[in-house]
Amino acid sequence: MSLLIKNGNIITATDNYIGDIYIEDGIIKEIGINLNKDSYKTIDAKGKIVIPGGIDVHTHLNLDVGIAVANDDFYTGTIAAACGGTTTIVDHMGFGPKGCNLKHQVDVYHEYAKEKAVIDYSFHGVIQHINDDILNEMESIVNNEGIPSFKVYLTYDYKLEDEEVLKVLKRLKELGGITTVHCENHGSIKFLKDYYINNNLKSPKYHPLSRPVEVEGEAVNRMINLAKIVDDAPLYIVHLSSEIGLNYIKTAHEKGENVYAETCPQYLVLDDSKYEIENNEGLKYIMSPPLRKQRDIDALWKGINDGHIKTIATDHCPFAFNKDKQLGKDDFTKCPNGAPGIEERIPLIFSEGVMKNRISINKFVEVCCTNPAKIFGMYPKKGTIQVGSDGDITIIDPNIEKILKAEELHSNVDYTPYEGIKVKGYPIYTILRGEIIAKDNNFIGKKGYGEFIKRKSKI
Repeated sequence: MSLLIKNGNIITATDNYIGDIYIEDGIIKEIGINLNKDSYKTIDAKGKIVIPGGIDVHTHLNLDVGIAVANDDFYTGTIAAACGGTTTIVDHMGFGPKGCNLKHQVDVYHEYAKEKAVIDYSFHGVIQHINDDILNEMESIVNNEGIPSFKVYLTYDYKLEDEEVLKVLKRLKELGGITTVHCENHGSIKFLKDYYINNNLKSPKYHPLSRPVEVEGEAVNRMINLAKIVDDAPLYIVHLSSEIGLNYIKTAHEKGENVYAETCPQYLVLDDSKYEIENNEGLKYIMSPPLRKQRDIDALWKGINDGHIKTIATDHCPFAFNKDKQLGKDDFTKCPNGAPGIEERIPLIFSEGVMKNRISINKFVEVCCTNPAKIFGMYPKKGTIQVGSDGDITIIDPNIEKILKAEELHSNVDYTPYEGIKVKGYPIYTILRGEIIAKDNNFIGKKGYGEFIKRKSKI
């Protein structure tokens, strides 16, 4: 099978030019002008934006949080991703049984994804506890399973203490891997949640008050210092939401420290006024960290432009508003945390970022495609448009204006946090390894076409 994309405005993290792309056997074989090939299919992309397929390195499919299970599995979730211009995800595996080894969840997630995923995928390992067996097992997960990134939590049921975090950081540095961290101060959250509940302050608007920016800032700063203690081990801060957290990262960068930061569309587009919407609509926005103030939003956009924030992912974690989220209707602490967004990321960041002149179109590709591939061991196979790379392409029509509505999206959930937001520019083709898998907001790919990506260590 072969595909020829002609006359497109080809955008990478560094380049912008008009040209043609020839894909054969899933690989980009030639890039040029006025290419003529006997192709299975030709797409005329004149006037359109041609970018590498989007890469979302923070999703939660099939996630079981005990009180609820994420509404998207690896079939429905990856269909939504494909329709939104994303061709690869790296999913954060959920916790397994208490005391399980690392391979346990790897095997569970391979079963979840096998013959279901419609786009390419990988997993981040998850650390629930630390002992010598776990530290030794990391080597086989990194080298044999192709999973060189692991997540640790500083809060929730399987939170790690500082000594344990140090051991993870040190071991992954030795293995050429990277530690990703959910940065919130557990003790502060417990103190504040207990205060609000004991005073019968239980509506959604108390969720952000129970997790203020200082909760994130303290944990970000602590993790930066811990990573420095173990020879500047590579550190990746997930879902950064606050100016204070960003400032600690800036300081680390000024010192030349090995820290990467990710933010998400919700922290760039939405603010904490959403928690005060009537009829408990604020439950839709209960996620951790919570939505912040406009000041934080402005700081994060600047952080992207300045290079302190390297990636934009989604933290896609969909729970039904009319079912799962209602567990929190009388007590916000009972609401499962998370929101959908896997489909909305590319159009939102293109519209809010590029079309509103907050970021350049090259920066858009850098943070949504190229940096995720580089940091997590998939580049140049993924994340760029060059000869030899996978034929993963997203074509955006910059003239399409669309109002985001849950009823027109593909996630298996009953709402979008971005309902009613008008976007300009929308993916019209999503191409994975030379195969058109989505066209004009319709999925036309095949169940199970997605392949597991064994990622490389040593970023």
